[in-house]
Amino acid sequence: MIKIAQYIISSPDVKDCPQSNLPEYAFIGRSNVGKSSLINMLCHNPKLAKTSQKPGKTLLINHFLVDNSWHLVDLPGYGYAQAGQKQRETLRRMIERYCLMREQLVCLFVLIDCRHEAQKIDLEFINWLGENGVPFAIVFTKGDKLGKVRLKENVEAYKTRLLEEWEELPPVFVTSSETGLGGEELTSYIEGLNETVKS
Repeated sequence: MIKIAQYIISSPDVKDCPQSNLPEYAFIGRSNVGKSSLINMLCHNPKLAKTSQKPGKTLLINHFLVDNSWHLVDLPGYGYAQAGQKQRETLRRMIERYCLMREQLVCLFVLIDCRHEAQKIDLEFINWLGENGVPFAIVFTKGDKLGKVRLKENVEAYKTRLLEEWEELPPVFVTSSETGLGGEELTSYIEGLNETVKS
């Protein structure tokens, strides 16, 4: 259970991120996937990460200090169609540099809207993570928007699609920022990784 989370800094590039030895867990996904809402749910603070009805609002690497022991990182969303080519390229480079160069990164949580079938842009990003050895987990968001049967079907269909190219699946979580679904499982997973990092 997360007790305290506070905003630290927003950085335009990985080289500007905090000089810290604390483990980091970053959240990323396509624009409007519900990233900020999920972060706020996990941290029990509806105003921590800025949410917006307009996609593409997160344009920097945002660091939050959690329980004075690890950093939660809110990364820009990828694939924001209305951003210009130059801005999309800048964000892509920022995200890739962070993923590849940030030594403190323990796990990247890739957020997927559970209502949609596998999208090319998500699959390409997930495969890029695999090719570059970036540790990640998949987090399905907006689990409250579907009935239990449909939700399970969609998640299983996504796993099946991934197994066409992957020998084994990364950890998978199903969440809802509205109901709190999956929040405990996600924070427990992070706590477990923290213990592993310390030992």
